[in-house]
Formats: sequence, C-alpha cells, structure tokens
Amino acid sequence: MTESTRELDAAQAALAAEHAAVYGYGVVGARIDDDRGGEATEAYDAHRARRDLLHRTVRDLGGTPVAAEVAYALPFEVGDSADAVELAAELETRLAGAYADLVLAAAGERRRDAAAAMRDAVVRAARWRGALPEPFPGLAEYAPGGGRADDGGGDA
Repeated sequence: MTESTRELDAAQAALAAEHAAVYGYGVVGARIDDDRGGEATEAYDAHRARRDLLHRTVRDLGGTPVAAEVAYALPFEVGDSADAVELAAELETRLAGAYADLVLAAAGERRRDAAAAMRDAVVRAARWRGALPEPFPGLAEYAPGGGRADDGGGDA
C-alpha cells in the first residue's frame, strides 16, 4: 500500500467518523439538558465543518468521499441527558482514534489539521466526561487494560 493510498484511506475513515458524529450529535441534542445544549450545538457545528473539510481533502487526494449513512447504530440506548453526555464522550473518543490514524498517514498541513482535530476531540471527550483524558485516546491497544496481550500479541 502506498503512502497516498494510506492517507486517502485514513481520510475516508475520518470522514466516515465525522458523518457518524454529526448524526450522533443530532441524538445528543435531542436528549441533552438545556444547561449543556450550547456545548452540544457547538460540537455539532464543529463536526459539520470538519466533515466538510475532510470531504474536500478526500477529493484533493483523488478519492470519492464516502457518503453518510441514512442512520447509524448507536453504541447504547440514549434515553436521557446522562446518556446523551456519555454518547457525546464516546463519539469524541472514536473520532480521536480516526484522527490519530490520519495523523500517522498524512504529512505537512494535513497532518497538522488532523492533529488539531484529534486534540479537539480529546478535549471535548474530557469535558463531556468531566475527567482528564485517557492516555492515547482512541487507541485501544495503548489504553490501560487495552487490547494488547501480555505476550505482545494483538487483539483476538
């Protein structure tokens, strides 16, 4: 696989994650309490802007941008504001992982943009959770008790 193919694949994956985040923040906005509604709206708008930027990036890399799904499966049922907050944190954590992959695959300005997007996702996840971010957010293999076996093997 060439570097340009890796970058295009990573950009497509980040775009797909942004499509899912935009959808997810629609659910968050419908369930979140008024005291955090502004935060949800701000995140929704930021993800729409990142999605649009990634759409252009994929085109610039010679690809056809992946389309948004009609609907996305949520990781759990969102019945109240507390669930909406947890969903927002989960969306941001997943985005951090997608952007981490893009940071690895990209160079120059695209790498800086991906790193900024990853940082923003980590900060939002921490704000939603009300806690310090996890080490290596979005990278399950490096998380405490994460996907690496003691013998150095990968995920099963």
